Amino acid sequence: MKYNAIKGVQDILPPDVYAWQRVESAAAEIFGAFGFQELRAPVMEFTEVFVRSIGETSDIVEKEMYTFEDKGGRSISLRPEGTAPVVRSYVQNHLYNRPAPQKFYYTGPMFRYERPQRGRQRQFYQIGAEAFADAGPAIDAEVISMLRHFLVRIGLESLSFEINSIGCPECRPAYRDALKNFLSDRIESFCPDCKRRLDSNPLRILDCKVPGCKEMRRGAPLVSDHLCEGCSSHFEELKSLLGDLGVPFSVNPEMVRGLDYYTKTTFEVTSENLGAQNAVAAGGRYDGLVEEFGGPKTPAIGFAIGMERLVALIGDGSDKTPTPFLFITALGDEAARKALKIADGLRASGLWTETGAPGSSMRSQMKRADKLGAAYALFLGQDELDSGTAGWKKLDDGTEGKVNLGDVHDLFMKLGSGR
Repeated sequence: MKYNAIKGVQDILPPDVYAWQRVESAAAEIFGAFGFQELRAPVMEFTEVFVRSIGETSDIVEKEMYTFEDKGGRSISLRPEGTAPVVRSYVQNHLYNRPAPQKFYYTGPMFRYERPQRGRQRQFYQIGAEAFADAGPAIDAEVISMLRHFLVRIGLESLSFEINSIGCPECRPAYRDALKNFLSDRIESFCPDCKRRLDSNPLRILDCKVPGCKEMRRGAPLVSDHLCEGCSSHFEELKSLLGDLGVPFSVNPEMVRGLDYYTKTTFEVTSENLGAQNAVAAGGRYDGLVEEFGGPKTPAIGFAIGMERLVALIGDGSDKTPTPFLFITALGDEAARKALKIADGLRASGLWTETGAPGSSMRSQMKRADKLGAAYALFLGQDELDSGTAGWKKLDDGTEGKVNLGDVHDLFMKLGSGR
């Protein structure tokens, strides 16, 4: 029987996987320079972790989570996003006792049941970063600047950075009431989800992507007009700091985040080259979430980046596909054994080395070397074993030479030192 992958999940194959590796390597380098350490949380948690953090009325919790009951009768969910598991880990492992601020990044798969499309799968991958225990706008600017440096490092520059402030528990209730009053008169023209959210969480209506809902909410009150003094000064300082750091941005007063835990700063990075689902990265501040999880009062900020969308923008890794450095042809059983021993030593030193199939002709072995894109070939047969020397060839320009068998390792390590 032939099996296919589940709808909405995909194999990541060479050469595409090399683009993924470049992105992950750049993230580790850039984030590390900003003091972010990697944290690896499990891919599944108790369902309550996500219900508590994301919110019961969110699309993720209501429609998209992969949730099941385990053999102990406990409700378990595959993680649909990365912040909640990191916060759970931060509290459970008492990371708040370490010197502040604590900064972490993560990579890995997330899971949501939604319609697969370009850049969006049911198993999808994210890179994210979270910074804890710093309430000032400077850490917000640092995180946004770090995100920009990372995107530039992987070759993305034509991106839009949008920021906003969505207030805090002190000023948001007044805005919520103003928004609800505005929407109430026209709610019958909204989609069923928006109608349901009018009482439970009217801010989510601002995040609805249904065209008719977007049109009907035109002219709605702006959260920026209802900020308290603390939120307003925080946002003004953030804008000033981003200017100092040379981060180009625009203020989008209509932008809200789709998750319940966000407060104050929110931001999003978009690209015109991704179609309707154009967000590359998004994040914001969540000053109350650690406390919700049973930890001490701890301000925090973070973001998540969609890997599939990044790879769609930078292209596959075909131009960076690694190839063998050395291909050893071997004629005869004894030569094949010698080739395997030489290859083993070079591989142990980190040099990709391949050997020809025992019993195959020189022509077929060299055909394979060409298909693999090997840089050099070493030729072994009984004559070479008897004389203790072998010929080698640089395959792109035909340069040739001889080498004592005892010096093969040193020669190719030297030739490969600049690779």
